[in-house]
Amino acid sequence: MNDKTVVLNAERINYDGKAGFDGIASEVKVYDDTPQDKILERVQGYTVVVTKEIPVPGDIIRQFPDSVKLICEAGTGYNNLDLEAAREKGIRVCNVPNYSTQRVAQTVLLLMLDLASSMTRQHRMLARGDHSNFTDRLSVDHIELNGKTLGVVGIGNIGREVIRVAQALDMKILATAHHQRPDEDGIHYVPLKELLSESDFISLHCPLTDETRHMIDEEAISLMKPGAYIINTARGALIDEKALIRALEEGRIAGAGLDVQETEPPAEDSPLYRLDNVVLTPHMGWRGLETRRRLVDKVRQDIEAFCSGSPINVIV
Repeated sequence: MNDKTVVLNAERINYDGKAGFDGIASEVKVYDDTPQDKILERVQGYTVVVTKEIPVPGDIIRQFPDSVKLICEAGTGYNNLDLEAAREKGIRVCNVPNYSTQRVAQTVLLLMLDLASSMTRQHRMLARGDHSNFTDRLSVDHIELNGKTLGVVGIGNIGREVIRVAQALDMKILATAHHQRPDEDGIHYVPLKELLSESDFISLHCPLTDETRHMIDEEAISLMKPGAYIINTARGALIDEKALIRALEEGRIAGAGLDVQETEPPAEDSPLYRLDNVVLTPHMGWRGLETRRRLVDKVRQDIEAFCSGSPINVIV
């Protein structure tokens, strides 16, 4: 099978020109971005279509030419693709599930340490000329991670790496998974409600599906400790953002570290930008240079494996 490949939105990954797609197949056409009304035109005659979080709905996939045999989502999540439509068309879909494991786990650690030490809040104080943390006393919260309970929701590659790092910091671990599991290696598996009520920090590592959308809603937040923090480096819509903002504004939970948001970027008037108990980052967990280069290389591996008749990372 030929490996003629089109990349629909390379700029999402190669925005600095340091993680290019030229070597992923013997013949590659690269577009920086592709609006939906141009997708069908641009996939004509290609065997492999590479996307990165670009929405490709079913009505478009059902019109793909017969030449298209594989859609390769250049990332872990694939909620942007209509899998049922791909299945109907006989188009394989694959992803890249483990390219950013360590980098995203490091982002979780960054957000936990920032929240535990009120680092962002201290920087905001300095920016407005408030030096009271130096001249008077440390007037913001500053807690240790050791001895705290981390609740990990979703035990995939990233969730397990987060646990490994957290255990090195002497944190206690609760976890919940799609199916109940026996305890292992210092990990105590509990139902989600128990995890929410017992954890000091909660870190989300689930794919976005109809089942997980807004899994952290008003009711779930009401179960959390007043001193608890929630971390999301997975998908923004796992959290009902309006409910979270209300809880943060009312002080019902201690804070949130959000590398992902329901709308990216958040609206200019979003309270997330101004709340002192929020650490907000621009979906950067996967964007380290080494991480992006690894991603491109794994896309190449996916294409090679598929065209050789031994597809890997198959979703559909």
